[in-house]
Amino acid sequence: MNATASPPTSGERLTLDEDAIDAARKSLDDGALTPSYGPWRDDIVKLLNGALATELVCVLRYKRHYFTANGVSSPAIADEFLVHANEESAHADRIAERIVQLGGDPDFSPATLLERSHAGYDASEDLQAMVRANLVAERIAVETYRQMIVLIGDKDPTTRRMLEDILADEEEHADELKDWLGH
Repeated sequence: MNATASPPTSGERLTLDEDAIDAARKSLDDGALTPSYGPWRDDIVKLLNGALATELVCVLRYKRHYFTANGVSSPAIADEFLVHANEESAHADRIAERIVQLGGDPDFSPATLLERSHAGYDASEDLQAMVRANLVAERIAVETYRQMIVLIGDKDPTTRRMLEDILADEEEHADELKDWLGH
């Protein structure tokens, strides 16, 4: 029985896939990447590279907003922009590390960053426009991570858990930004 098969029916036993275990004994240079990753590895790496580009664009947008925010409410909100930028940078690091663990190459190329990103860059000068632009980007991140989690499902539990952690952060960012609208 394959370990990723559907739930057992009555009388069926849970057993490990011995052929997959034997295959894991080979290709030691692949590290944690066993043959069970199968045809999904390349698709997962592609999804993760899109997420990496999105996180990097978000870092740049938040940093710009941090340095250019002005107005009565700007110091507190600008400080939060910096916190968000640092958290997005940490997300990018986790994603890049996972891409490497999967045997892929993280794509940091600035030449194609915006076209690979799900969210856009923003050069607003008005504080409320900055908040709105960041809220839109966070909502896009929430939706793309949610979709990625569903697509990956049980094909790669480690990547799925990482994306679930990042999704929770993005939801928190969106809630904070929503609260800042109108301040």
